[in-house]
Amino acid sequence: MHVIVKLFAQYREGRFKAEQREYPNGTTAQTVIDTLELERVSPLGVLMVNGRHVAPSYILQEGDEIALFPKVGGG
Repeated sequence: MHVIVKLFAQYREGRFKAEQREYPNGTTAQTVIDTLELERVSPLGVLMVNGRHVAPSYILQEGDEIALFPKVGGG
């Protein structure tokens, strides 16, 4: 199935801004995070699919748009 993956902030460094990627049916949002090794860069802050907050266990569907934001720190 085709899914659009959008990366933000540090997750973009050396990667891409948005990219259509292919995953097998039944792929979870966590699988995308793990495949891209995003949490090696920074802990996950916000996970959205089609503009809505979802759990990492969310099962992606054909045409979904997943947006991944690292945790923001500061004070």
